[in-house]
Parts: sequence; structure tokens; C-alpha cells
Amino acid sequence: AARAPVKSAHCLRTAARHASRPMSVSTLFADQFEVKDTSKKFDKVTRLHCRLAEEGYDLVLDLDVNSDLYPLEVGDRFAFLLSSTLDLDGGADAGVYDQSGKPSLLDDYEYAMYGKIFKWKQENTKAPIEVQVSFGGLLMRLKGDPRHLQKLALDSRVYLLMRKINTETDVQ
Repeated sequence: AARAPVKSAHCLRTAARHASRPMSVSTLFADQFEVKDTSKKFDKVTRLHCRLAEEGYDLVLDLDVNSDLYPLEVGDRFAFLLSSTLDLDGGADAGVYDQSGKPSLLDDYEYAMYGKIFKWKQENTKAPIEVQVSFGGLLMRLKGDPRHLQKLALDSRVYLLMRKINTETDVQ
């Protein structure tokens, strides 16, 4: 696939949180974003550039998504979760797909990826943390306040889960 010029896609965090389940120990990071702009990275890939600056902390998220499977448009809002497991009780992953059909975090989300944290850096203890994750070639970079990213560790396997939020019907 030929590379297309990359334009910025801007996302802003919505002020309210939406969660159908309480955050568990397996939750590494959770927040909400609004798509302000989108651009095509490749034929079937959209790169989103998101920035959070609410509640007194700064956060930058760059994220590739498969736009054939999960198209996002300007104005769409989505819940974003990074988790160490899909088990609702926070139980460790067996390393294989659970075909039992028992309830999992996947039931609450529309788009999921599984990847590995391949880069983690921080200049000093007060400097922002930058984490990079590869999801089979789709990349994510998350950079921000250490207080919010301290659960993310180098070489960890993580699930990224997303769900569009309908602002007219979802309780914020």
C-alpha cells in the first residue's frame, strides 16, 4: 500500500466519564475522546492524533485504527480502555482466545486490538512518560503525566478497547 500524506487528526477528551463497569485492577488506562479530524495513513488505516488537557494533566495519544472495521468520523466520541486482560474479574490471561462464550470486557466494546508495549521512556521522575505499543503493525503512542501512565510497563501485553459513545443517548 502506498503511503498517503499524513494530516493531523485531533481528538479532545470529553469532560464526563462513561463506564458500564467499575474500573478493575486489570485497567491500565481509561478515558474518553472526541474525533475532531481524521486522515488516512494507508488505504485501510486512519491515524488519530489526540490530546487531553483536562483535570490538570496533559496527555497525547497517536493511534492507528483499521478504518474498514472501525470507521471514525469527525464528531464521533469514543470510550478508550487499555487492559491487561479481558476477564471481568481481572484474572490472568491464558494466552489463548477463550471460546467459552463467558462474559468479558469485549462485550462492552466494539473494537479491540491486542499488542505489546515495545517502548517506554521517561527522562526523569517528574518528566512525562512515553509509551509505544504495536498491535500487529498498527501503532499507538501515549505520552503524558506519570501519575496516569504508571501502570504501563515495557514488554507488557495489553488489550486496547474502544466503543463509540452516542452523546444523545448515553448518560455522561
